Amino acid sequence: MVFTFYPCMSIIFHPRFLDHQQWENHPESPFRLVRAVDKMMELWVWNNVVFPQPATKEDLQLVHTDRLISSVANSKNCYLDPDTFVHEDTYEIALLAAGGTIEAARWARDEGTPSVALVRPPGHHAGADFLGGFCYFNNAAIAVKKLGIRVAIVDLDVHHGNGTQSIFWDDDDVLYISTHQYGIYPGTGAAEEVGEGAGKGFTVNIPFDGGAGDASFMMAYERIIQPVIEQFKPEMVIIDIGVDAHYMDPLASLTLSSPGYLELCKRLMTIPTDCGATFVLEGGYHLEATAEVIGGLVAMCQGVPARMKYYQNMDDELSGLPNIERVVSIQKKYWDIK
Repeated sequence: MVFTFYPCMSIIFHPRFLDHQQWENHPESPFRLVRAVDKMMELWVWNNVVFPQPATKEDLQLVHTDRLISSVANSKNCYLDPDTFVHEDTYEIALLAAGGTIEAARWARDEGTPSVALVRPPGHHAGADFLGGFCYFNNAAIAVKKLGIRVAIVDLDVHHGNGTQSIFWDDDDVLYISTHQYGIYPGTGAAEEVGEGAGKGFTVNIPFDGGAGDASFMMAYERIIQPVIEQFKPEMVIIDIGVDAHYMDPLASLTLSSPGYLELCKRLMTIPTDCGATFVLEGGYHLEATAEVIGGLVAMCQGVPARMKYYQNMDDELSGLPNIERVVSIQKKYWDIK
């Protein structure tokens, strides 16, 4: 496997992303980005930073209903679900996050090099007509619809991307693959959920039990993720990079290490496509682990060495193998996998 360094990898960021806060001490805090930016500066890879323009209402309407858009735009200082609060500037910043993801995908398409959208608020729990889980609008889905290209979305967040799955449930131009811990929020993402209609087989859920980590994820990549994406032949791969599957994360119990995350990212970037890979920040609530992975990703793409603090492999016994076997037994009806 050949990996090419990309010194011109674009970093999509805006200072306004730091102004978004659900409430004090909420895990989805501005410090997630502050620490990540500090890490990139420490590694001397904080360059080629692009400030995006906000998405338009018309961009949101490519994915979301007017009812949902209006509820976010017109609500002030209230809960729209138990974990998701709306402030006076939430709509403005959410538009900027969607616009930042569009810009990242456009860069990867036009330049053929990877991009990373360091956006807040995240998006993969937002469906066409619902929100939740700290998400308002589905950033990745809006970018896919805006560009109108054939895309594989690989969701590495510990929580299943129920919003993304629902948006592309019957779509055969978008492949959605999710690795996640099963049985936690939002309660979706069973292996049997494969899409319907034209989209049947284009949703691939790889649910793990707690404890699955590097070995299980690499096996899932080799047996399911890589062969399915290569058969799908996307023009672009978008990686929803939630760093909460990390063993340091306080909200769940998967055990990916920092090097494990970077190896997955490297492998996903080497899958042949017409465009560069696009990374979109989702979850990740241990500040130092999230910064280490995001900073390490940008450093890896630029050919800069980065020492890892959280490198332990806690999955020597391949604990996720039974889960992988189950997914293979279901998905081999649609894909040539073994």
